[in-house]
Amino acid sequence: MTAALLDVDPLTAARRLLGATLTCRGVSAVVVETEAYGGPPYGPWPDPAAHSYRGQGIRNAVMFGPPGRLYTYRSHGIHVCANVVCAYDGEAAAVLLRAAAVESGHALAQRRRGEAVRETALARGPGNLCSALGITMEDNGVDVFDPASAVRVELAEERPFAAGPRVGVSKAADRPWRLWIAGRPEVSAYRRSPRAPALGGSD
Repeated sequence: MTAALLDVDPLTAARRLLGATLTCRGVSAVVVETEAYGGPPYGPWPDPAAHSYRGQGIRNAVMFGPPGRLYTYRSHGIHVCANVVCAYDGEAAAVLLRAAAVESGHALAQRRRGEAVRETALARGPGNLCSALGITMEDNGVDVFDPASAVRVELAEERPFAAGPRVGVSKAADRPWRLWIAGRPEVSAYRRSPRAPALGGSD
């Protein structure tokens, strides 16, 4: 399976990344939660919550394609978060990897996250996911379908999922673009941003 399967709209890409195997620096995990993001107002998926909404710049250039590249950023200037770029080359869209279930390399993931962290929480939340798998800012732009890449993704068969609002965004806060595999304890809890409009007041 190749990046061609992510040459689609962000919501379809988010669905296709559920159940994928993510491998990086000695740890492999199954993606159990994703979150879709679009692009600028002039594009096919206007999304004021996306880093690409104000157009292409040096930092977010990876989001504008081609699909299958990793887009990394720091949340609150601290935690590294990772997205897989999707859509057509030249159109901005990406899927945030929100949570994963560690399948191999447990001891290494545990050392990276701390001995007190429960196994189900090792890669729960986008910052924790990157910490457990050793994904860094230097991985920005890598091709996740290249066998030689430090960060690799192997897509799987699509599976049933649940959907709901994205976590912590103040714009387009009610858009049901967060997807997860129901019943998995590794899925993160929903937290609405205190800066978001009242429920139902945002697309």
